[in-house]
Amino acid sequence: MSESLQTFQTTRPRIVVGIPARNEQEFIAEVVHKAKKFADEVIVVDDGSTDDTAEAAKAAGALVIKHETNRGAGAATRSCFEESRRRGAHVLVTLDGDGQHDSDEIPRVLAPIFSREADLVIGSRFLGSNNSILRYRKFGINVITWLFNIGSSLKLSDAQSCFRAYGERALHSLNITQRGFSFSVELLMQARQQGLAITEVPISCIYHPASHSANPVTHGLGVALTVVKLRLESLFHRLIGGSR
Repeated sequence: MSESLQTFQTTRPRIVVGIPARNEQEFIAEVVHKAKKFADEVIVVDDGSTDDTAEAAKAAGALVIKHETNRGAGAATRSCFEESRRRGAHVLVTLDGDGQHDSDEIPRVLAPIFSREADLVIGSRFLGSNNSILRYRKFGINVITWLFNIGSSLKLSDAQSCFRAYGERALHSLNITQRGFSFSVELLMQARQQGLAITEVPISCIYHPASHSANPVTHGLGVALTVVKLRLESLFHRLIGGSR
């Protein structure tokens, strides 16, 4: 272990890395191995995989929670939150299990938590220079991010990134109810409503042909519609609350 890593580990609270994964046996072991360098524990939530994702993650040293059926990215991330709380985590880092995120960038995502600049840190794919996001995928992400940003003083560049760090306040106050990928914006809306500090840091992102990403068209449309619904619900509750 390097001296810098020893210093990093002895000056920080308990960190758990949570990785939702489905049919990622090709990538999950490497993701876990690299994440273990920066975490007290790595949790992999196997969300109904039909391959050997769970076995590969366990062999790499992760605690594996298995969903017998595919419940969705939101439900898998919720399991990461719940198990992290049970295991006494002060900070939860989430990232994808398909290798698109670089686990070696975990310290970069953690830095604003440790400096107390933020309660929630987003690894933005658009602030970094090393990414392979296709145009149509980037367009969909930009639309969803615009829907989150509109009317808010907080402006983000990547509301859909799942490479994040949640400090203790965020870990214990946020609650995922969305089963699908719209959970990513749901958490940001909750954090904004609760007055939690949110910031972004640049990350790299590499999409692999063999990764099991959701269909970008149906995924993007579904998330966008859910974001609109959540924004309207939030506006309605504010109006009702203000009229009392």
